[in-house]
Amino acid sequence: METPAALDEFDRIDIRAGTVVDAKPFPEARKPSIQLWVDFGEGIGIRRSSAQVTVHYAPETLIGRQVMAVVNFAPRRIAGFMSEVLVLGAPDEAGAVVLLRPDQPVPNGARMF
Repeated sequence: METPAALDEFDRIDIRAGTVVDAKPFPEARKPSIQLWVDFGEGIGIRRSSAQVTVHYAPETLIGRQVMAVVNFAPRRIAGFMSEVLVLGAPDEAGAVVLLRPDQPVPNGARMF
């Protein structure tokens, strides 16, 4: 196990719930990916992300799905696409990403604590 994180370190990471409003295949990415547009509500708005989730998800199945994402990392350019948030997931037994999401609907922009 790594060195324990202090609570103030965790508090610096801003993890919010958002709803996928658009999703498109991303064939230009090195690894199979999907481009996502996620609505985090008033104050944050719609942000883009590139997610390596093609094993379990097709773009059309993601629209309307709530996801959890880190919204305060610096943006990264991936194959010409600006990824502004990090959508969170966990690996299944084979290592494919399964998206993390609330198990009940929450308002877009709700902060994880």
